[in-house]
Amino acid sequence: MEGPAHWDSAHGLRHAFLLPRPEAPAISKPASFPGRLAIQQRVLPAYRVPFFDQLAARCAGGLSLFAGPPRRSEGILTTTETTIAQFTPALNRHLLAGPAYLCIQPNILEWLTAWDPQALILEANPRYRSNRRAIAWMRAKQRPVIGWGLGAPRGRLLWRNYLRKFDALIAYSTLGSEQYRAAGFPPERVYVAPNAVVGPPAPLDPRPALSGKPPTLLFVGRLQERKRLDLLLHACGMLSPAPELVIVGDGPARSRLERLARRVYPATQLKGAVHGEALDRLFRQADLFVLPGTGGLAVQQAMAHGLPVIVADGDGTQRDLVSGNNGWLVPPGDLAALTEALRAAFTDPDRLREMGAASHRIVAERINLQVMVDTFLSVLEAVHPR
Repeated sequence: MEGPAHWDSAHGLRHAFLLPRPEAPAISKPASFPGRLAIQQRVLPAYRVPFFDQLAARCAGGLSLFAGPPRRSEGILTTTETTIAQFTPALNRHLLAGPAYLCIQPNILEWLTAWDPQALILEANPRYRSNRRAIAWMRAKQRPVIGWGLGAPRGRLLWRNYLRKFDALIAYSTLGSEQYRAAGFPPERVYVAPNAVVGPPAPLDPRPALSGKPPTLLFVGRLQERKRLDLLLHACGMLSPAPELVIVGDGPARSRLERLARRVYPATQLKGAVHGEALDRLFRQADLFVLPGTGGLAVQQAMAHGLPVIVADGDGTQRDLVSGNNGWLVPPGDLAALTEALRAAFTDPDRLREMGAASHRIVAERINLQVMVDTFLSVLEAVHPR
């Protein structure tokens, strides 16, 4: 099994090496959950709806979602529209900011009383204070509660005590599962459901050879400062031959990015927001996908289209997506490492195509919505046997 990665200090790149990891608990693949399922979220991002609808389709008693609006300062595209899952709005109350931030959802018990679920999945974050009341409500009825989250900060007693309240934990990534174990949660009750936003992809069509034309780099996502597209522009300006750079998306940083592109890399193609078949065509025309900053749901889209990727290391989910076989992880905010990764990518065009095929296999076999749904059902089976 592939283990953690390490930094190559000479090049600033991340490569995989083999190291034993704690084995995840064995899981089955039940066809469905027999009862009513409830899932609490602070907010409901639009990209998460396909997952919840697919999971709801496999809950015999239905699935009810509970989520509220984000803070005004957050650039989260949310929705209240679902097709199969039922949605109940939470009355989010946001308190304080920064490390002291808290969220209260005062109508959470009203929701639970009305839905009366056989199992409950909560965000595993002690900052969401109403979740304690929800756990107590389920405990009074002797029903299981599952936590779902990115992981836990090291050495925080508040987190350790909160996590103990759950019957099982589902992590977004392998790194998150290791953090839950390090916080003292029983390893046999920690599961990984890789954070997925796309389904299993269609078979991969062969791409034409790269030789004889400038490589095409693609970025797709919301244009925000944290995406660090300024680094990508500067890196492209240092490459020879100069690649074609295509940036797809819109957002608050667009005007500033346009000004910087005119000065640093005038050949940049800023496409604005593109969707549907037009976006699929841009994925098919690209040779490499690059995400120099945080976030990046489009990484999986790129991989499903058979693209190798260069991604800044962030919350841990990137490490499950990217290895030496299909791309490069670079330190966030490191221009030299990003530039070196781009140079390495275009040194061997044939290998770049092989890496794209590896990306496609990862999404087809390990990280997609179907695998994510199957994992959730398996955890429900473990805590709520038929």
